[in-house]
Amino acid sequence: MAHIPDGVLSTPVLLAGAMAAAAGVAWGLRRLEPVRIPQVAVLSAVFFVASLVHLPAGPSSVHLMLNGLMGIALGAAAFPAILVALTLQAVLFGFGGLLVLGVNVTDMAVPAVLAGLLFRLLAGGEPRRDGILAGVLSAGAVLLTALMVAGALSLSGSEFIPAARLVVVTTLPVAVVEAVFTAAAIGLLARVRPGMLVAR
Repeated sequence: MAHIPDGVLSTPVLLAGAMAAAAGVAWGLRRLEPVRIPQVAVLSAVFFVASLVHLPAGPSSVHLMLNGLMGIALGAAAFPAILVALTLQAVLFGFGGLLVLGVNVTDMAVPAVLAGLLFRLLAGGEPRRDGILAGVLSAGAVLLTALMVAGALSLSGSEFIPAARLVVVTTLPVAVVEAVFTAAAIGLLARVRPGMLVAR
């Protein structure tokens, strides 16, 4: 349940999320080199499709996020890429909402960018090791997203605390799947297209 719907969060949480997302998107666009726009578009589309597939988990549902992968491959450009994907999901399929868009973007993009920063700090240029590092960071990004979603829900009212706990618990298996997928994808890219992993 990384897509929080409209009508759930309090106004202060919505405003804080909107301001954080606006700042992140502006930063990401300022650092985006024109030559990388096709890469951003492709990964935004992959993110869009992957997070449309929802699997039931108790009273909620879970889906792949791929935000760790996006942060590692795109850096700060993960902010506008995630914004575009979430906006289309909200408008076309009703996932999430437009009023809560800032919070949803922040919850997914901040962990993505952090994963990307840590990858660039710790990667050593050896594909197998870098793939494992990317998998661990991707799992961390998913878990941080779950914690941020849980925090947004908890700050909006004590009645949402049980749902916040459920979000964190149901995200644990998703983190494992994302770790495996991202480790394989980044390990492959590190061998055949290392230039795709130099985003700032």
